[in-house]
This record gives sequence, C-alpha cells and structure tokens, in this order.
Amino acid sequence: MTDEASTAAGLAERRGEETKVYQPAEDSGLLADAAAEFARGRTLEVGTGSGWVAEQVAPEVPEIVAADVNPHACQQARERGIEAVRTNLMDAFAEGSFETVLFNPPYLPTDPENEWDDWMEQALSGGESGRELIEPFLDDLGRVLAPGGQALLLVSSLAGFEEVEELARDAGFVPEEVRQESYPFETLSILRLTRFTLCGKPSSGKID
Repeated sequence: MTDEASTAAGLAERRGEETKVYQPAEDSGLLADAAAEFARGRTLEVGTGSGWVAEQVAPEVPEIVAADVNPHACQQARERGIEAVRTNLMDAFAEGSFETVLFNPPYLPTDPENEWDDWMEQALSGGESGRELIEPFLDDLGRVLAPGGQALLLVSSLAGFEEVEELARDAGFVPEEVRQESYPFETLSILRLTRFTLCGKPSSGKID
C-alpha cells in the first residue's frame, strides 16, 4: 500500500467490486495461518468479514464463533456454516467466554474528511491513527478471555507496530510476534497476546 491507500481513492480501489463485506486478502491468510497453529479451545473471531478465517480455523478447534457489526458480514459467515453474532467488537459476550480470540482490525490510517459512511469503509478504516478499533479491543479483551486464554491480533506497520505493542502491555498482555510478512509498502505481523502474570496471578503488567 502506498500513501494513496489512506485516501478515499485508495480505499475505493481496494474494495473493488465488493461494497459491503471485506473479502479474504493477504492479511486474512496470515491470521488464518497463525490461528491454525495457535488457536485452542472455544474461539472467537472479531470482525469476521466474509467468515473465511473462521471457516479455515473451524477444523482446528472444538467451537468457533464469529462476530461482526456488519449484518451483511454475519450473513456471509453463516453461509459458510459459521455461527455469527452481530455485535460491536465483543460487547455481546460474557466474561471468560473464550480460550482464543482472533482479530484482523481495520487499520488503514484515514483522514476523516475522506471517509465514507458505508460498510466497506468501516471494514478498512482505522481512523487517523489506524488504531481506532485496536484500542477498545485491547481494553475489553481481558474480560472475555478465559483464564489462560490468548489472542491473535493482526498488526500493520501502517498502524504502528510499536504503538500497538505498548497498548497491549498497558492492557496487561505480553505481546509475542509469531508471524510476519513484508510487502513493498507495509509489513504485516501477528501478535500473540497472553496475560501478564505475577506470582501465577493475572496482573496489569505493571509493578508499583
């Protein structure tokens, strides 16, 4: 992606003919590959889009649930045989519901003046920083994870890798990079997030 990718024209080019649901791309494949190795237990994919990643991971785990705020995305996921819940991030789920959470967030830094008010824009735009949805996701992640649970989070260099790592630590997680692929204008990584523990107990990640 070039700098143009953060403009309205770049977003329009990326969404192609599909105008309602994000379809599988390189980032989807990288997340699915990491999940095939690391996912365990009851698994949630946040922002499932077409449901392709959840479909790939389903044979590897005892149960998978997909979530998306986009009703068209939920429908496409159901057509793949995936249980889908329409919700904003993880709002609909109870505490300690999942052993693994997957998330490929919208991460394209986007000027608010160039954003569209449509479903594809929501699937691509990460706001001015590229981290607009990553921050609330990390803030709520600890609530839905079961004890010993983990998350796999896709991070683009466009959204700031070090900044996302810092946000994860501030939320009480230990980030570990388990996948990386480089492209001419961005690098994609998968962070595996596990709870910071102190004397065997979950901690905020900070020692007073």
